[in-house]
Amino acid sequence: MAEQHDVEIALLRLKDAHDLAPLLAAYAQALKRGAPRRPDEFYAEGLLQDRTAEVMGARLDGELVGFTIFTDLPDPVTGLRCGQVDHVYVHHDHRKKGIAKALVDLLADQAEDRGWSRLVLNAPRQPEDGRKLYEQIAVPADWTSFMIRFDAAK
Repeated sequence: MAEQHDVEIALLRLKDAHDLAPLLAAYAQALKRGAPRRPDEFYAEGLLQDRTAEVMGARLDGELVGFTIFTDLPDPVTGLRCGQVDHVYVHHDHRKKGIAKALVDLLADQAEDRGWSRLVLNAPRQPEDGRKLYEQIAVPADWTSFMIRFDAAK
């Protein structure tokens, strides 16, 4: 029989930086591979105080196990606004429990209150894990993204 867990999802605040730092380090390590990064509480505090990004966290039985980083942007085509999710992460010990989908669903549920015409879901090409969820719950966007790198990391 499957275990029941109490999942709470809410915007993270400055007081949550200590819990967020290890997840940010694990997320960076999952994307870049190599040696695990050291949790950086100072960076987590800065992220949680960012003027443009918001961070939603998922707690499972009180433990922070996942997050999404998103922004609220103007949409000049519709005259409304749109949400944009650039990062979703759930700790590997807690995957396949519907937590990432619950994070995205909660943002989608807030679309009307936030005046969003759409919620854009960006995912890295590798690893494919993130894209699999988006392919199940969303449609391909009408555009392709490109980037110009300004750092030495490739």
